[in-house]
Amino acid sequence: MNPFAAKPTRNLLAPLAATLLCLASQQSLAADEPDKDAPKGAAVTVLKAAKFCFANIVEVSGLVIPREETAVRPDRQGLKVAEIMADAGDSVIAGQALARLTLPEGGTVQVTSPVAGLIANSTATIGAVASGKGEALFSIIARSEFDLVGMVPTQDLGKLTANQTARIKIIGAGEVEGKVRRVASTVEPNIQLGQVFVGITTNRKLLANSSGRALIKTGQSCGVAVPLTAVLYGAGGTVVQVVRRARVETKRVEVGLMSGGQVEIRDGLVEGDIVVARAGALLREGDPVRPVTVSADTN
Repeated sequence: MNPFAAKPTRNLLAPLAATLLCLASQQSLAADEPDKDAPKGAAVTVLKAAKFCFANIVEVSGLVIPREETAVRPDRQGLKVAEIMADAGDSVIAGQALARLTLPEGGTVQVTSPVAGLIANSTATIGAVASGKGEALFSIIARSEFDLVGMVPTQDLGKLTANQTARIKIIGAGEVEGKVRRVASTVEPNIQLGQVFVGITTNRKLLANSSGRALIKTGQSCGVAVPLTAVLYGAGGTVVQVVRRARVETKRVEVGLMSGGQVEIRDGLVEGDIVVARAGALLREGDPVRPVTVSADTN
């Protein structure tokens, strides 16, 4: 075997290895060197402006009033209360005996309820004289039906119609369901408010004249929305901060309805815009940022 055959091979490989080592070193340095054009700002949480449906709500505050009250009196004069069989707060059925009265000529007669319902109040006392023309012995709320009666501004009155659904919160009774029963056709000229009657649907015992508040759904509006935290209110107007090409842009917007932590954007944004989830004064127009996307449901 020729002892000199391997030497030329070693001489050729040495420069090649050096060249490869140099290239690898250059590539490593290039990877470590940051892109001069890439923004170097802080990380910010962003989300996409998305469609959301908002309920159009009219609010009515007022008092719980019996829808219909029936006064119960004897048919003739000169009777005296001998026995009381029901009292205020009792639920009664039609024909139920409420009191027993003595006749001037002797004997007794019963006073019965003409309707089913709830006894609102009673003036009956043992030995008292009962009269067909005097104060009623009993006042009965027919069928135990109540309305929430309140006043609504003129601009909202036209949005209300019979049978619109409502959620009603009544002090002492919690939240109950209801429907618009009647809307006034005129308004009080001095205060520009109109009366609304909202029928209450519940099996709970209600107290007449207790306070309540009804939220009446008159329709809905669907459009672009963002979380309330994404909106900045200031002397210069209402703005939202968006991210374009990894930089902050400030967009003036027109807001509308609010519900469930979301605010309707009627103008200034389009669906899919990348919005800063928690806008703040620390971010300014043109600031470089590193957006971190989250779902709108997590804000």
